[in-house]
Amino acid sequence: MITYHSRKAAQFLRDSEKITHHDQTFWSVRTKHDNMASQLPEWEELRNHASQIKKHTITHLADYLEEFSSHLEANGVIVHWAKDAAEFNQIVYGILSDHKVRKLVKSKSMLTEECGMNPYLMQRGIDVVETDLGERILQLMHLKPAHIVMPAIHLTRDQVGEMFEEKGISKDIGNHDPTYLTQCARVSLRQEFMEADAGMTGCNFGVAASGDCVVCTNEGNADMSTSMPKLHIVAMGIEKIVPDYASLAVFQRLLCRCGTGQPTTTYTSHFRKARPGAEMHVVIVDNGRSDILGNADHWQTLKCIRCGACMNTCPVYRRSTGYSYSYFIPGPIGVNLGMLHDPWAHSGNVSACTLCLSCDHVCPVHVDPGSQIYHWRQELEHFGTENKEKKAMSFMMKLLYEHPFLYDTALRMAPLLNLLPEKLLHVPSLNPWSQGHAALRFAPVSFHTLYARAMKEKKEESRKEDKK
Repeated sequence: MITYHSRKAAQFLRDSEKITHHDQTFWSVRTKHDNMASQLPEWEELRNHASQIKKHTITHLADYLEEFSSHLEANGVIVHWAKDAAEFNQIVYGILSDHKVRKLVKSKSMLTEECGMNPYLMQRGIDVVETDLGERILQLMHLKPAHIVMPAIHLTRDQVGEMFEEKGISKDIGNHDPTYLTQCARVSLRQEFMEADAGMTGCNFGVAASGDCVVCTNEGNADMSTSMPKLHIVAMGIEKIVPDYASLAVFQRLLCRCGTGQPTTTYTSHFRKARPGAEMHVVIVDNGRSDILGNADHWQTLKCIRCGACMNTCPVYRRSTGYSYSYFIPGPIGVNLGMLHDPWAHSGNVSACTLCLSCDHVCPVHVDPGSQIYHWRQELEHFGTENKEKKAMSFMMKLLYEHPFLYDTALRMAPLLNLLPEKLLHVPSLNPWSQGHAALRFAPVSFHTLYARAMKEKKEESRKEDKK
C-alpha cells in the first residue's frame, strides 16, 4: 500500500507550535550553511570539483574498491563483501557470533538503519547500543531518526529529560538542563563502552589510495567504540569511496559546512588497521547501489555524501518533519533514494516537493535532488502510481489552455463561483487545499478584459491626437 506524505504530515501539522519550532530550528542551520559558504570565495569551485570527483569515482568503482580493499588487507584488515542487506546482516552476525559478542556499541550509521541491522542482531541475543547521543535518545524512546545528521533535534529538552528520569539515567528529577542531561548520558554510555565486546562504526569516506576508513563525528563516540573493545567492524556502502587524500580534503571542507554550519567536525578519525591485540573487519555493501549506477536518469543520487543540507533548506521537510516520509531517510534526497529502492511503495513521497529547487542550490556535490524529483514525477505513470485526480486535472488544464474560446469562456464564468457558500468549498475530503486557506475570490472583470479595454481606449486617444 502506498503511504502518502500529505496524509502522514497532517498528523504533525495539528501541533502548529511544534511545527513552527521545527521549521525555525532547521532554517537556522541553513543560515549557518550560508554563513560558512560566504566565507569561502572558492565555494562554487569546491562544489563543482566535488561533483566531478564523485562522478569519476563512481564510474570507476571496481578499480577504486579493489585498490581500497587491497590496502586494507595488506594492513591485516579482514574485508567482506555484501550484495544486499540480508547478506550484510548475516556477515556482521557471523563475525560477532564467532567472537562470542554479547554487547555491541556502535556509532551512527545510516547504512545499518538501511539494512535493519539493530533488530536483526537483537533478535539473536546481541545487545546493540547506539553511542551517538541523538541516536541513543531515539533508541531509548523506540523512535526512528528524523534527520540523517541531527536525528533527534526535533525533540525538546523536556521530552529527553522525562525519558532519562523514567530510565533512571537522570537522578535530579525536573532538571532538564541540556548540560546536565548530556553529562547523565555520558556517564551511562561510559559504562556501555566498558562492557562492550565489539564496536562498530560507519564510514563517511573510504580512501582508496591508503585504505583509510574516515569517520566524522562531533562527540568522539566512534573513537570510544573502537578504542575499548578488541573487535572493530566498519560498515561502508560502495559509494563512500574517494580516490586519495587530496579528494578527501575537498569533501572534508564541504561536509560539515553543509550539514551543521561548522567549519569542520570536532573529530575526524582515520582507521586503516586494528590496534595491537585487536581485530578489524570492513564490510563493503552494495544493496542496490550497482542498480542505481546503471540508472541513466538517476545515477547522480550515488554522489550524495549524506550531509543533510537538502533537508535543512526544504520548506516541505521543515514544515512536516522527517516522520511524514515513508522511507527511512526523509527530505529531498530521501524521496529519491526511496524511489530507487521501491518506486511503488515510496511514490507517495514524490508530492512532498514544491520544486523550489533550493536543495539543488545547497547540495555540495550537485546531486540536484529537486530536479531528480521532477523527473520522478514524469515517471509515475510508468509505475502505475500516478495520482489519478491530478492526471485528470492536468488533462483539463491542458485542454483549457490550448483552446482560447474555452479559456475566455471560463474566465467570464469564473465570478459565478463567488456565489457559492464558502462552507461548500471547505470540505477537506473533496478539497484538501481548503485546509489553512481562505476561498479564492474571482475578480468581477478579468485582467484580459481590463487589458483589452485599456488598449482600446489608448488607440481611441491616439486617433483623436492624430486628428488634431
